[in-house]
Amino acid sequence: PRPVRRAADDMRTGVACVLWALGLLTMRGGSASHPTRVYTTSRVPIARGTRLSAAVLTRMSDGSADHDSSRTPAAHGAGSSNGHLFSEVTEDCASVDTFGQSTFGDLMNTGPPVEPLSPEEVGGLLEELMPALPTLPTGEAKPLDTAATPLDTRGVYCSRTLNMRSIKCIGYDMDYTLVQYHVDRWEEAAYRYAKQALEAKGFPVGELQFQSDLVVRGTVIDKRLGNFVQVDRFGYVRRAIHGTRRLSRDELFKAYGRLTVDLRQTNRWVFLNTLFSLSEGSLYAQLVDKLDDGTLFTEARPPFKEAKASTYEQLHAACSKALFLAHVTSDLKAEVLANPDFFVRRDPSLPLTLMDQKDAGKTLVLITNSDWSYTRPMMQYICDSFLPEGVTWRDLFDVVICSARKPAFFAESMPLYEIVDEKSGMMLERFRLEQGKVYCGGHAKMVERFCNSEKDELLYVGDHIYTDVNMVKATMRWRTALVVQELEAELEAIAQGAEAREQLQKLIRHKDILSNLMNHLRTQMVRYEQGRPSALFTDESVGELQGIMRRLLRTMSDIDDQVAPLIDNEGAHLNSFWGYMLRAGHADKSHLMRQVEKYADIYMSRVSNMLKYTPYMYFRGSFQSLAHDQSQFESAELEKDALIASSHAMEVEPPPDAAPTPEEWAQGSPYGTVVDAPAASSTSVSEVYAHGAPSTRAVHQDTDGLSPTSSVSPPPARDTASDAPGSGDSDIRL
Repeated sequence: PRPVRRAADDMRTGVACVLWALGLLTMRGGSASHPTRVYTTSRVPIARGTRLSAAVLTRMSDGSADHDSSRTPAAHGAGSSNGHLFSEVTEDCASVDTFGQSTFGDLMNTGPPVEPLSPEEVGGLLEELMPALPTLPTGEAKPLDTAATPLDTRGVYCSRTLNMRSIKCIGYDMDYTLVQYHVDRWEEAAYRYAKQALEAKGFPVGELQFQSDLVVRGTVIDKRLGNFVQVDRFGYVRRAIHGTRRLSRDELFKAYGRLTVDLRQTNRWVFLNTLFSLSEGSLYAQLVDKLDDGTLFTEARPPFKEAKASTYEQLHAACSKALFLAHVTSDLKAEVLANPDFFVRRDPSLPLTLMDQKDAGKTLVLITNSDWSYTRPMMQYICDSFLPEGVTWRDLFDVVICSARKPAFFAESMPLYEIVDEKSGMMLERFRLEQGKVYCGGHAKMVERFCNSEKDELLYVGDHIYTDVNMVKATMRWRTALVVQELEAELEAIAQGAEAREQLQKLIRHKDILSNLMNHLRTQMVRYEQGRPSALFTDESVGELQGIMRRLLRTMSDIDDQVAPLIDNEGAHLNSFWGYMLRAGHADKSHLMRQVEKYADIYMSRVSNMLKYTPYMYFRGSFQSLAHDQSQFESAELEKDALIASSHAMEVEPPPDAAPTPEEWAQGSPYGTVVDAPAASSTSVSEVYAHGAPSTRAVHQDTDGLSPTSSVSPPPARDTASDAPGSGDSDIRL
């Protein structure tokens, strides 16, 4: 089939390129009768583990063998020329592949037909080539199977399939994208300058200290109540702090209940979507405490104006203005430039990543809101010492645009100025971008014209979920990549919390099974009380079954007591206030993660993560699981463990071979009877979870799916409290 032939051709040409790059193949021109020669592997199968000799790797085929010419895919109009074995699909001849991606830039065979590699040959090549592949400066290997390490902290994660071969132009933001700062050090300095601005207004902030864990990216400020909230993908509040104090579940429900956060209501909500927001958030939280205890007024001094700082909204406006002044008018950037080693994390892999992209034919454009006087020394610092002699960071970028005024850069048409004297900063107005020049202002359409590209042929890489990703996707339809510097720590914390997460999942499953059983018993009791036929309840059994129900409730209450602290403290080893940044509530995505998935085609912790994937990578979106894809129970054995989970649990015997007949169902024939069982011993809940425990009664159940040996399990009744705070039935305490 054609897809198989194409996949085989992709594999063949890819391996050939690697062999040529490593110097294992030497291409030579042919004679007049054989204009071009190509090199193939031996037709003799190569056993896994066999070392490939140079002769095998460079065996020549002149194309005159009995190859099937139909196996060579058409060149899509690109054509082949004498002396060339490969060609790239041109823009005019590009089509769309199975996954909806452009084939522009794909490599094709244009020489004589060659045989595809056998599985054995592929195995031998991988074993031969893997040790020869270079490693990153950080010591990482370059994996050929990029999906082999799902928790790779230096990975690139794909939300929407992206063919890098079809990308003609890559635009980069600078701060927190190309330039990676030590977050605590930078934000502490910004906090300090913002404090100075407030002190000049008479605010009593002299004794305050920066708290880096008070705020994380993705939290939302509620200006009306002076709270910080963490919101899930549906807009419900899952965690909150007031000032510097975390709210209890009762306080959380009282403040927000079923309210959904709508970020379009900017008069109330402020989304902290960049690391530059951490200093502002920390300062605002501490001032909320001062407003609450009255010290904001009692300790203030002139020219403090109480009328402009008496509400949470006014307090936020004062903090925002102070942080703006810290970035624009203070000596913050001068301090960073004076001591870059202290503030900046240099990455030796970054310049190599940009060089590979440049050599692959990509047009690189730097688009930053920072001014030229700050951009030039910072880019020199992070790049020049890692580049070959005579090469500078300016050689990596075709165009540099400073003071871009994003997000307006992507949505409005603004004038463009060229910096004609880089020392004095003198500028002249221009109307189009030119190679190698430095500019201020302009707009995104100029970049498209300069690159002769549009929409999905351009990729923009930035760190700001709104300015760099949302606006680019919404207005320009460019492809997008988001740099989430905190991702490395997040993934490490997820790995460290795996044991606690597994314990929590087990407890919740146990609770679900018991709750499901309780719901069935409750339904049968209601039928009995209403005078309808009940499968379990009779005048003789009602007392015994109600006693069992009471013990089930006690068991579920004990499980709740164990589940509550695990949920409240989930991710506390990463951040004691917020836990995981990309999750909100139990087993749900945060609003930030929802934004990342919606607007960022790929995301990573730093730009250099792309190095090991090469500029030709075909990033494929991961398979998205749906709620009905997963079984609620992992195994029947788990159900059995759950039903004996405490000293008050019941043992359920295997069902009889025959299910009740329709006639028996119609007559309300009981499918279970209560029998005597040994009395329970006094065993603690923790011991029961470890070893199980005897029960007080045993119930024979028919094939209703509740038996521990049933091959098909019913879906458990979901505890609504795990979906939204403050809701649930009478038998649910969480």
